[in-house]
Amino acid sequence: MSTKNEPLHMVMADAEGQIFDHPELLMLCRHGRQWGPPRPDEIIPLPKESELFLLPGRHAVGLDSQGQIQVTDDLAVAAFLAPAHTISAHPCYATADQAPMLPLFAYGAVGFAHGRFFVCAKKVDNDPRQQFSHIPRKRIEQKAAELKKRYADNRLVQHIINNCVARYDCPAARNFALGRFEAPLPSSRTCNARCLGCISEQEKHSPIAVTPQCRLGFTPKASEIAQVMQIHASREREKPIFSFGQGCEGDPLQNASLLEESIAIYRQGGGAGTINVNTNGSRPEVLPALAKAGLTSIRVSLNSARPELYRFYYRPKTYQFSDALESLRCARRLGLFVSLNFLYFPGISDTEEEFEALSQLVGENGVSLIQLRNLNIDPEWYLKNVEQGPGLPATSGMGLSSFLKRLKRRCPWLQFGYFNPWLGERAEISAPLPGDWQVPSPEDCKN
Repeated sequence: MSTKNEPLHMVMADAEGQIFDHPELLMLCRHGRQWGPPRPDEIIPLPKESELFLLPGRHAVGLDSQGQIQVTDDLAVAAFLAPAHTISAHPCYATADQAPMLPLFAYGAVGFAHGRFFVCAKKVDNDPRQQFSHIPRKRIEQKAAELKKRYADNRLVQHIINNCVARYDCPAARNFALGRFEAPLPSSRTCNARCLGCISEQEKHSPIAVTPQCRLGFTPKASEIAQVMQIHASREREKPIFSFGQGCEGDPLQNASLLEESIAIYRQGGGAGTINVNTNGSRPEVLPALAKAGLTSIRVSLNSARPELYRFYYRPKTYQFSDALESLRCARRLGLFVSLNFLYFPGISDTEEEFEALSQLVGENGVSLIQLRNLNIDPEWYLKNVEQGPGLPATSGMGLSSFLKRLKRRCPWLQFGYFNPWLGERAEISAPLPGDWQVPSPEDCKN
């Protein structure tokens, strides 16, 4: 995205919270441990429905006309982007000694030129399913109230309306209220991972004091889950999608028999649409029964395709990284559409080491789609912990756009996106079966 040769100026905020651009200092951004001006191919206008955050205890940093880094007395500012966008750089700032840890959000670098804000990011999905600016808030509230009243005996409906819509403003829950796109099916109170940046439950002594949402407090019945699916299918008749594994729960494969029964009830009643499970892939042995019941797709979450970095973040309790890989392979052999929920962190996720590991994982395990989600975490805290744990990569990040282009050359069938796709009841799959892929030669990967 060109800014017509006008430089991007640093953005900051004063003590009253007023956001403005510096008249002289230029924007800096961070790719891992590297600071510098943004790359020309990573600048886009701030997307609609994005937000700007003030970063407490962090001073805005910019570049002067002599190429020197200058620290200001004003607060740093970051962008939290609308869904379907992946940040490609974090903001630069100088952190005070007593600065609080940042909440579990994604923090994109932001600058200002031509009377508008720009961010370091890439739009990775054109699906409009989580755009709400054209929908009056009262309409969502009215639809939610109607569901709440009509299905007063269904605890899962009540949870989605009372918590996910009213308290957390969850986009998936709002879509359920509106009867469109993808419906959430939270079902699991427990998890067998202890993710460093878990957004629904932290350990007692975690330095992360607050999570964006709370864990589901009950286990719904199969009949309640199936009824939610039937409600959604009766209103979204064109392309209904249903997804187990939401931010307010643990890993749904912990309750595999419940999922199997719920799916079977829905399918045996003639239920159509794409049924997906978002999971850490911890229990590959339960997938055949789920596929037989009518599961369509699986999305396995990873912060890295490198085992040591994966274990550092996910801290699995009852499974191994190898189980997640086996889940991918098993799902592909069963004819399920296989996606990765790749938690992207600039400067860590786009290195040469990660490219080699991720492209191999995609090719060898039948992955069809990488959903590029932002890793929601305090950037400095994450980097510090990676450095003290598995260690920072030896190479620098190549940038999100270059990273995706190289992955596509290595794995030509691979798709990129942000959301779970509608696939009908059974997906058409072009990804190779496990064991069929061979690493292409450098000549095959040229433009």
